[in-house]
Amino acid sequence: MNYSIASYSFNGLIKQGKMDVFGYLESVKYRYHLNSADIWNMMLTSFDEDYLKKIKEAMDEKEMDLANLCVDCAEVWDPDKEAREKWYQNALGNLRAAEILGARTVRIDMGGRDLEMTDEQFEYTVKRYQEYAKIAHDCGFMVGPENHWGASRVPENIRKVYEAVDHPSFGILLHFDNWDVDKENGDRLCAKYAFHTHLAAWVIPDCEDKLKILQDIGYQGYLGIEHHSGKNEYSQVEWQLATARNTWRNMRLNRIEEGAII
Repeated sequence: MNYSIASYSFNGLIKQGKMDVFGYLESVKYRYHLNSADIWNMMLTSFDEDYLKKIKEAMDEKEMDLANLCVDCAEVWDPDKEAREKWYQNALGNLRAAEILGARTVRIDMGGRDLEMTDEQFEYTVKRYQEYAKIAHDCGFMVGPENHWGASRVPENIRKVYEAVDHPSFGILLHFDNWDVDKENGDRLCAKYAFHTHLAAWVIPDCEDKLKILQDIGYQGYLGIEHHSGKNEYSQVEWQLATARNTWRNMRLNRIEEGAII
């Protein structure tokens, strides 16, 4: 299994001015000994190309790649047309940043605060994701929503959008156990669409069940550790990462003993 740590995990330190994107890369590489970054776009101070290239150089120096660029303030749907255009322009800026940074995947939220999607919302959402998927394909990464908030927290909405977009560079960031509808089955129903994952602290006690889902589908992406408390973040992230790693290793050993191959 490949692992990453979402930079949002250090949101408390970021707010206190104790961590920036370069400090985050240092921590991931030398504190947690990982070779992949997982950058929250709100940690970026601009879309200036020279600035973004410095971040890419910092990753290259550490022999790191970018598993995911996790984008906020660029959701696809908003009932307000002016806001929708604003989010669209921000999405294009982040897609350009993802190209410069060499991202493997990009999360852009679906939008829509209500669980149900109107026909207008659905058609617009599909159209935009088809556009983003083409950009992603041309730049060598994948793009799609996370089951994060609103309409995206309904597995059936994820399925409908995924099938309608119908593009090899489109998928989802699977945030385990983050559904408002069909909560017990959502992860298993939508795991086949996943290009990246987020595993929060509240899921860790049951993470074997979640990792089994990934094992069953032959998932090849990263297991993204994400912490949310804003407190004691260095040690909390260390605990989450160590628990996930240990759980996966035990699962692997059990499969080897059973004669299976992971």
